[in-house]
Amino acid sequence: MSKSPDAFRTISEVADWLGVQAHVLRFWESRFTQVKPVKRAGGRRYYRPNDMRLLGGIKKLLHEDGITIKGVQRILREQGVAHVAALSPSLDDPGPATIAPAQDTVVPFEPKPAPATEQIRMDLREPIQPTGKDDAQTIERASDASQPEPEPELDAAPLMGGIASLAWNQTDFDDDLLRRIAPIAKDLRRWLDRVETQATG
Repeated sequence: MSKSPDAFRTISEVADWLGVQAHVLRFWESRFTQVKPVKRAGGRRYYRPNDMRLLGGIKKLLHEDGITIKGVQRILREQGVAHVAALSPSLDDPGPATIAPAQDTVVPFEPKPAPATEQIRMDLREPIQPTGKDDAQTIERASDASQPEPEPELDAAPLMGGIASLAWNQTDFDDDLLRRIAPIAKDLRRWLDRVETQATG
């Protein structure tokens, strides 16, 4: 570390030095009462060199020697903090390497194909089915269907296009038409409620 050996370290600096996550240090603090970092405003922890040595010894006993938390607690009670702190690596040790070893295997990236989306018909006209008997007639019918219909005179119908406009002047609604109109009607109702709320607010 570039700081003076006597300088206090933040929890992230100590976590990097030991090669553990910061929440692990907070957990150890809750299990080992001997770990007492200085807490400043906002609950920020600052670790003295002796705190770091103690944590380094605890990590060695837990991670390298495989001793349980209760076992380390017993060692701290029976042999003392100085014994556990003596097991710590040097404070000048840069800590575990954070660079992952290079791998020789290269796996090619294959993007997933985009999911197919179904086209939703928004008009009430019957779809044109090719008959197979007369392709010219089928093409002619298709081109007629793609021609825009003459504009009706403007009335009170909403200018939404598609199924909503065509359904505006309907007087009889079958189940299929109602099912197709329902989502549009809900969206329109939400939009109208929003407009009314803004107008009155």
